Amino acid sequence: MRFAALCSLWLAATVLCQERWELRYSYEGDDSELLLNDLAFASALRGVGCGALREGRRERPVFLLTVDGGRNWTLRDAPDVCLSLVFPDEKTGWMVGRRGLYRGLEAGSSWRTIPAPPDLLRVFFLDELRGWAVGMRKAVYATTDGGTSWQRLPVADEPKANPEHTAYVWIAFADAQRGMIVGNSRPPRRDEPRRLPEWLDPEQARRRREWPSLGIVLETRDGGRSWTSSVTTMFGQITRVRLAPDGRGLALVEFALAFEWPSEVFSLNWRSGRSERAFRRADRVVTDVALTAGGWGYLAAVEPVGQTIRLPVPGKIHILRSLDLAQWEEVEVDYRAFGRRAMLAQAPGGGLWLATDAGVVLERVVR
Repeated sequence: MRFAALCSLWLAATVLCQERWELRYSYEGDDSELLLNDLAFASALRGVGCGALREGRRERPVFLLTVDGGRNWTLRDAPDVCLSLVFPDEKTGWMVGRRGLYRGLEAGSSWRTIPAPPDLLRVFFLDELRGWAVGMRKAVYATTDGGTSWQRLPVADEPKANPEHTAYVWIAFADAQRGMIVGNSRPPRRDEPRRLPEWLDPEQARRRREWPSLGIVLETRDGGRSWTSSVTTMFGQITRVRLAPDGRGLALVEFALAFEWPSEVFSLNWRSGRSERAFRRADRVVTDVALTAGGWGYLAAVEPVGQTIRLPVPGKIHILRSLDLAQWEEVEVDYRAFGRRAMLAQAPGGGLWLATDAGVVLERVVR
């Protein structure tokens, strides 16, 4: 039995070594660009990307749809420019847009506005009825009736931070009981309103340094019935958290100003509360993380254009993976994949996808 188990592991590793990320869609417009802000899958076949089609100074809200597992994609008008998108099940979707909250029916084929609190950035649903919404000005709300009504969570106001500079940005659950909401509080510097972008004033940008902010974590261990809050002073801002049922997790910290590293990834043990640095490289700007059911961790990263000052132009996409969340290896990515930000999306059934804000969609393929 021991020999058979070793053989199975060897075969699995051999198959995974043949993994590559293949191009499934790339927007090609002469006088326009497709800006994707999020990508989500309602099923193994139905996927929705959302964002805007920019033509000069005009932006038109659009969806990018597939109904055949990514073989074909279609652009369609959307009711709003989306900020984030989630599908709790195959029939129902939720989109946070610039103007409000939208509920999608039939895997996102039709959308309608839902009354909701202002300034939202993201929603998450554990099931058809239970969900949470987070956003600017310390906004954290809960619903137990499928979004018909929302109640503000008092725990969100416990951290001693100015609401004008505090936002909750991400929601993650490991299972039906344990979850986290993360946020940041970052007061602006006095000269911030007068500053030019760093690529327009590189000398001044080199002298500016990241300054400490507050990282905020709200945690539940009973399915959201009660929450506890904790605050830590840190450099950078927490932008992504992924949790797995086995107790592991990944957290992404991004830096906005001149810093030795553009981003850092930490591995978490959410049972014990311990964390340790898992990845950082000066030439890899990590913008998303993922944990798969098979135990693999993935990082989506952009190779920055300009090592000293990060220029606002698309860079080459890189994807790294790790089984122990400590040693990371790069996998093969289609050379045509570029963007300023990359987002990972898991499809029901185990599919793993990536979209960039430059209108590119990739799929993980294992041969």
